[in-house]
Amino acid sequence: MKPMDRREEIIRLWFQMWLEKEDRGMDTVFDKDAVYVESWGPEYQGLDKIRLWFQEWNTRGTVRRWDIRQFFHKDAQTAVEWYFQCGMDGGREDIFQGISLIRWTGEGKIAFLQEFGCNVNRYDPYRDGPVPRFRDEGALWF
Repeated sequence: MKPMDRREEIIRLWFQMWLEKEDRGMDTVFDKDAVYVESWGPEYQGLDKIRLWFQEWNTRGTVRRWDIRQFFHKDAQTAVEWYFQCGMDGGREDIFQGISLIRWTGEGKIAFLQEFGCNVNRYDPYRDGPVPRFRDEGALWF
C-alpha cells in the first residue's frame, strides 16, 4: 500500500471512531507524543490526553457527520478538507466545514494535527451596495 493511501486510511479510521464513539485503535493512529489542536483553542499533548478527550467528549456529545471532501499530500504532511456536524447534550447543534493539517512520523502515525473551522452560514455583506451590512451576530467559536 502506498504511504498516501495508508495515511488516508488512518484518517478515515479516526473519523469513523468519532461516528461510532469507539476507540478502534487510537494507538495505531497517533504517536504517543502527538499533539492535537482543535479549531477553537484546546490543545491535547500526548496520546493519553487525546484518548481522554475522545472518551470524555463522547459522554456529552454525538458526531452525526464527518464527511471527507478531499485530501492533499506533500512529503510527510497531509491536509484533509471535511464537513462536520454534531449534537451536544442540552440541544446545541454545531455544523461547520474545516481543514485538518497533519504531520506524520516516519512510522506512519500522526505526530501533529491542527484543525481550522469555517462557518457554513455565509453571506455577502456587499449584496445591497458598497457599504457592508454585517449580520448582528457574535462570531462563532472557531
